Amino acid sequence: MQPGPRNLITDVPGVLVGQASHAGMKSGTTVLTADAPFTAAVHVMGGAPGTVETDLLAPDKLVQQVDALVLSGGSAFGLAAAEGVRAALRAAGRGFDVGGQRVPIVSGAILFDLLNGGDKSPVGNAYRDLGAAALNAASSDFALGSHGAGTGATAGPIKGGLGSASLMVGEITVGALVAVNALGSAIVGEGPHFWAAPFEIGGEFGSRGPCPAPPPPDIPKLNIGPGQATTIAIVATDAALTKAEATRMAVAAHDGLARALVPSHTLLDGDLVFAAATGARPLPDPLETPYQLGHAAAICLARAVARGVFLAEPAPGDLKPCWQSLYGGA
Repeated sequence: MQPGPRNLITDVPGVLVGQASHAGMKSGTTVLTADAPFTAAVHVMGGAPGTVETDLLAPDKLVQQVDALVLSGGSAFGLAAAEGVRAALRAAGRGFDVGGQRVPIVSGAILFDLLNGGDKSPVGNAYRDLGAAALNAASSDFALGSHGAGTGATAGPIKGGLGSASLMVGEITVGALVAVNALGSAIVGEGPHFWAAPFEIGGEFGSRGPCPAPPPPDIPKLNIGPGQATTIAIVATDAALTKAEATRMAVAAHDGLARALVPSHTLLDGDLVFAAATGARPLPDPLETPYQLGHAAAICLARAVARGVFLAEPAPGDLKPCWQSLYGGA
């Protein structure tokens, strides 16, 4: 398996990603949308999630497709980003037709970045505008690291960020998008090696390789309080998946978080993975292909986590250093 041409989730044909950041708040929003409504699902493994419109993603619910998925900073305030996305989609004529009224279907999740050193005075009103701006910026190309939902993210002892990666599974494309704001660490011990190093392709996060002498396993000490973490992600494909099959892909993708963040899925994280499927390509095999797509989604997500942390940038007022400042010139 090799990455697509951009090594981004937008290698999945028809998928677009837009971002908006507020430098003063050290926060932002990232939106995934597509040329047409797409099948979506979700799986939550963290103990402290914050979500909007995720119940409707269950396979037995009426609505079978969505118009956008939102990842946002801001804790509970960031849920308003989905409102901004919904309003912008309606203005564009998108949405589920209910008696002639268009109701855009937008699901989202938030991470906690309220204690990262930014000025939080605008936090109550900013996210609706950030959501609309992110949707309006949707494109095939987008920046990684300290952008969008990853603007003020942290990951253990260093800054987190927004990451993405892709893989080709035959003619089918799989991609991952993640805002890394974890209680756990993406680096082994004091660094600079990434836990995800065995899955790196083409030097995409520094070519440091696996840690040559990893520290012995230990029990990490808790260094933050409840609700102050969360890694939120999307995996996407152009395969024709049902909501049930997309749910299984989201479940499998969580393996990527466990490979790239130690520890992950804690009681204090709200770790969550959305899955999106545009349906453009039929499954070559109804059993083997979903199995392969789940495996590819996990690999993509592990790589995306490391890329987001690797590409994070320093900013005034940061409370934690970034990987590049610590190790980039070593």
